[in-house]
Amino acid sequence: MIKRLFSTVALATCVVGAALSQTGGLTDMAHSKYAKMVNTPLGAVKWTGGFWGERFNVYSNTSLQSMWATWSNPDISHGFRNFEIAAGTCEGEHWGPPFHDGDMYKWLEAVAAVYAVNKDPELDALMDKFIEQVVKAQRADGYIHTPVIIEERNKGIDTHSEHRDQTVIGTKVGAEDEKGAFANRLNFETYNLGHLMMAGITHYRATGKRTLFDAAIKATDFLCHFYETASAELARNAICPSHYMGVVEMYRATGNPRYLELSKNLIDIRGMVENGTDDNQDRIPFREQYNAMGHAVRANYLYAGVADVYAETGEAQLMKNLTSIWNDIVNRKMYVTGACGALYDGTSPDGTCYEPDSIQKVHQSYGRAYQLPNSTAHNETCANIGNMLFNWRMLESTGDAKYADIVETALYNSVLSGVSLDGKRYFYTNPLRLSDDFPYTLRWPRERQEYISCFCCPPNTLRTICEAQNYAYTVSENALWCNLYGQSELTTKLGKHDLEVSQVTGYPYDGKVMLTFRAVPKKQEMALHLRIPAWCDRATVKVNGEAVDVPVKANTYATLNRVWKKGDVVELDMEMRVKLMESNPLVEETRNQVVVKRGPLVYCLEGMDVADGRRIDDVLIPSTIQFIPTEITIDGSKMIALDGEARLMDEASWDNVLYREVGKADRTVKIRLIPYFAWGNRGKSEMTVWMPLAK
Repeated sequence: MIKRLFSTVALATCVVGAALSQTGGLTDMAHSKYAKMVNTPLGAVKWTGGFWGERFNVYSNTSLQSMWATWSNPDISHGFRNFEIAAGTCEGEHWGPPFHDGDMYKWLEAVAAVYAVNKDPELDALMDKFIEQVVKAQRADGYIHTPVIIEERNKGIDTHSEHRDQTVIGTKVGAEDEKGAFANRLNFETYNLGHLMMAGITHYRATGKRTLFDAAIKATDFLCHFYETASAELARNAICPSHYMGVVEMYRATGNPRYLELSKNLIDIRGMVENGTDDNQDRIPFREQYNAMGHAVRANYLYAGVADVYAETGEAQLMKNLTSIWNDIVNRKMYVTGACGALYDGTSPDGTCYEPDSIQKVHQSYGRAYQLPNSTAHNETCANIGNMLFNWRMLESTGDAKYADIVETALYNSVLSGVSLDGKRYFYTNPLRLSDDFPYTLRWPRERQEYISCFCCPPNTLRTICEAQNYAYTVSENALWCNLYGQSELTTKLGKHDLEVSQVTGYPYDGKVMLTFRAVPKKQEMALHLRIPAWCDRATVKVNGEAVDVPVKANTYATLNRVWKKGDVVELDMEMRVKLMESNPLVEETRNQVVVKRGPLVYCLEGMDVADGRRIDDVLIPSTIQFIPTEITIDGSKMIALDGEARLMDEASWDNVLYREVGKADRTVKIRLIPYFAWGNRGKSEMTVWMPLAK
């Protein structure tokens, strides 16, 4: 007997209640007035196998330790040594980029996220070792930035005593040579402080220890004081504004209303910057911005921070800006992999909109609408992570599944691509094409590296994927939301009741998901929201082996309301077929080309996977191609490849040739496509995501 128990919803109508007992999540919106759902606490979700179980094992047992070896070796990176010098543990000079402080905080956040799951005492001791130096390095007024503090120590200035000389506070020390506190916006102090806040909160929620959390409170208090005394300077220093997210999360963690007020003021003061730029999103006030512009990392961090402020204030104008910007990104400026920031260098397309005679350079930035090159695509991993952070906060505030879909797309494709399968090497950029014939050298390496001179992306990638389990489930009043599928166990509470769920699935390679309730609220109705991804055309649902009538619609949540009992089993079966995708014809770089997707994964072609040694440029994809999913292993990681038979162009050299008559394509060639995130793990090779269509 078929029971109509489900309804499909695109938007949640419930409001998070204070009685959820769900505090201590990655982004803790338990008391956010305008949130529709709340993260489960850190450690509540554990991967138990499958895709994410394998990945988590690599990250927790290899990646964290490998990156610590990089940070702690002063011959490679001065990241940890800078803190030791600033703390007075050893002597020396600052060396390395000024944003390395923040990058080390990201690494620590990754360690804390893993510790929340496995409670490894070695990780606990390693965090304590780093935190000890951070606390010693912090000034008495809460300011911490190792380049400035090391300079002060080497000049014999005491800024760590409670009886310090007040003349060293703020911008007075070294300001004349742009080395003092907030003297140069490219010192990235607020960026570093924002990541200190997030690391301190995550460490506290994972361990219960206040050491780094108290340091983060002091730093936030310093930032509040600095705003009150030098708001224009603070506005000028909003570079890569991680502190927008950090300050709001500090408000959630402490309840200090001063922090919420600061977060609102940080948005207000963006219009105060003299000679502001589109690249830094401060040429015009934020509330006048409706398109994504400028440096993609800075932009996406800003949008995520503003979304946090909306969750607390409900200001309609902010949501109006954010939804317009989101639409501009997703429908005109985002790559099929969820990546953002097409241009390494360029000219702002937005400048003439506001000041017709002012043309500005942009860097690592969004380009014009539909400007999405492949070989020169910048797509910094940090920007792709920022896209995730922005969409996650929009999901929590709206309950709209379209935001979860972008989180999933970016995570599987343009974030995971940033780290090698062995967990030791990293990309800074994520192009969609790599050709041996490309006529000039790009800024960043064509292969993943253990250490990159601009080391912001590796620890950001590591913290994001170490925290992936925290995106799997959320809760609201009498409801459980399934956002990302992966083999896992959830142990949490819904109100005062225990809630335990186990999930078995082969996702993202298999669309079958089985949820088993191990503990449920007794004699109480609870809604189960199952996300139906945008790629899913057809799905079926069973409860305890019995089919239910489910009006499934892609990019929504299917919702089941019932009184559950222990042992209930829900089976969601999503048909996962191979799709050929095309782009809007306004994307000139991909006219008459296709990309192959299966489930949430974007696939690519590497040179070694074309039979007979033929070049990727000679391969055309028939519209009728039949791909066969095939299990393979690359560098110890199991995955599903797609084997098929493509068309082959006549072989002819393009050496010193710009145009020629179209040749024949009457032969076939066997090809194998692999998930885009796995490319570059078998040595140097050409690679392409988009391929010409043979109709």
